[in-house]
Amino acid sequence: MKKRTLMFGVFLIALFAFIAGCSKKTEEKGAAQAEAKGPAYHIGIMTGTVSQSEDDLRGAEELIRIYGAVKDGGMIQHITYPDDFMSQQETTISQIVALSDDPKMKAIIVNQAIPGTAEAFKRVREKRPDILLLAGEAHEDPLVIQAAADMIGSQDFISRGYTIPWAAKQLGAKNFVHISFPRHMSYETLGLRRQIMEEACKDLGINFYFETAPDPTSDVGTAGAQQFILEKVPQWIEKYGKDTAFFCTNDAHTEPLLKQLFAYGGMFVEADLPSPLMGYPGALGIDLSAEAGDFQKILKKVENSVVEKGGAGRFGTWAYSYGFTVSAGLGEYARRVIDGEAKKGNMADLAKAYGRFTPGAKWKSGAYIDASTGVRSKNQVLLFMDTYVMGQGYLPATEQDIPEKYFNIKFQK
Repeated sequence: MKKRTLMFGVFLIALFAFIAGCSKKTEEKGAAQAEAKGPAYHIGIMTGTVSQSEDDLRGAEELIRIYGAVKDGGMIQHITYPDDFMSQQETTISQIVALSDDPKMKAIIVNQAIPGTAEAFKRVREKRPDILLLAGEAHEDPLVIQAAADMIGSQDFISRGYTIPWAAKQLGAKNFVHISFPRHMSYETLGLRRQIMEEACKDLGINFYFETAPDPTSDVGTAGAQQFILEKVPQWIEKYGKDTAFFCTNDAHTEPLLKQLFAYGGMFVEADLPSPLMGYPGALGIDLSAEAGDFQKILKKVENSVVEKGGAGRFGTWAYSYGFTVSAGLGEYARRVIDGEAKKGNMADLAKAYGRFTPGAKWKSGAYIDASTGVRSKNQVLLFMDTYVMGQGYLPATEQDIPEKYFNIKFQK
């Protein structure tokens, strides 16, 4: 395991609050100058819509809050990709490439980097080689997006393949149900994680089950996919029992899943892209408008509601929104690189940029390593955070000694 730790380049980021404090004055000065004179450059960011990936969108809005929108004389140009992006890839590609028509555009970010992002980046590169290209939570295979982007930030789909079942066991789960659909399982990031989860459950003494749900980008749409979850969860609870942890790979499935787990029983360790905002507010009927942007207050309010519903020790999340952090963090990293405060391709600098939006958080991160070749990526960083269990506190997921075997499992489509 010492060898793996060395190869994987793991580092714990426990001083994010200090880093954020040191850079705050510089960032505020830069934002003030941009507001007074107009920025010397623009940063473009594409996210999903509220219905598909609200946290990603809110992170882009945070960048606008700090640095201003281009339409108002600020730095940030925000656009969204279509909800049915799988059938509109050319539209998405055209939207991304269109950002490069702006002569002031110096960086383009896509979070989540849905299929078509790599092709779009390739076209931008041919047209504007000076533009920094950043991808968050890439859906395309690692080697494909690595060849197209300058930097990719992803949740650690390898380590979490072990730590999520491990956390489920700590909560007392006897069964683990993984919910997804063929499109997601064709992605290496999601499909490999599912393979690791199944192996981890076997090793941990938990029964692993796979359930298929409709793809929200298919003809049934988001509403149809969510209705399916609402109807199936009571049946799954009856089938597998209340000591079952559920996990789904799609954001749109999360809210109806949580809603029914509160009503019928079951456990939930954390979302695919964890956040106290992911599914919980809608499932619990919580109004968080007064707490907007303050994740410590958001987490506390969500936790109180979960405990009131009898979910203490059975429901978890990350203390900060992953999607929000990736959008805002990649935008901050882009600004720092352009302004000479960070280096392009430097993973530590990327982590520091994320740290501005997660003060005091404990992360574990390292470079992606291809299981087939053993090659360590120079531009894709994998990160994850400790799981926070409502009514109980943190589980030390980042401190777990993950067995070597899980890093060597090869993706099978």
